[in-house]
Amino acid sequence: MRILVHDGFFSIQSLPSVDREEREGYSLTPASRLLLKEESLNITPLFLVFLDPIMLDPWQNMSKWLRNENDINPFQTTHGKMAYELAVEDPKLYQSINEGMASDGRLVASVILKHCKGIFEELDSVVDVGGGTGTFAMCIAEAFPNLSYINFDLPQVVKGLEGSKNLSFVGGDMFETIPKAQAVLFKVFIPYYTCLLTLKSLII
Repeated sequence: MRILVHDGFFSIQSLPSVDREEREGYSLTPASRLLLKEESLNITPLFLVFLDPIMLDPWQNMSKWLRNENDINPFQTTHGKMAYELAVEDPKLYQSINEGMASDGRLVASVILKHCKGIFEELDSVVDVGGGTGTFAMCIAEAFPNLSYINFDLPQVVKGLEGSKNLSFVGGDMFETIPKAQAVLFKVFIPYYTCLLTLKSLII
């Protein structure tokens, strides 16, 4: 708990004393409140994805991955395939990832719409690469009705999803082609992969 307090996840506060003895207790901070079920921006599903053994095991194989010239990331070294490929075969993992990305999308959209609306105000079209089931896309498309928004992900992810007047769901493989738009949006996975690949190139 002390470590979590140091990291700002909880805070320490003085408790009312009935016997004149000073006591302390722990209270929630804005960060830890995001894990409460009653919070509209609850991101517990995202935490559950990161804490899944399937996602944690690759960290145990970092040294093996760094010595491997063929695998793109530690996940591929550990499981023999990419995360999105494994998710197609594992319905539980597939659902977990989609729910996690949806919770992240709601949080990011709320921050952008409150503090960074100018990002989208000057754009005519956007393609959201790896947009999942479109939680983030729907928030942005609704807030900017004149913006043409393409939510792009694997065919099995966007299959059956219905768009709106300015939102469309397109299936495909980003390693082959990406729909044309004025701006391309990468929300989650690119920084993670970039950091890992940069680390690997520096060491090798």
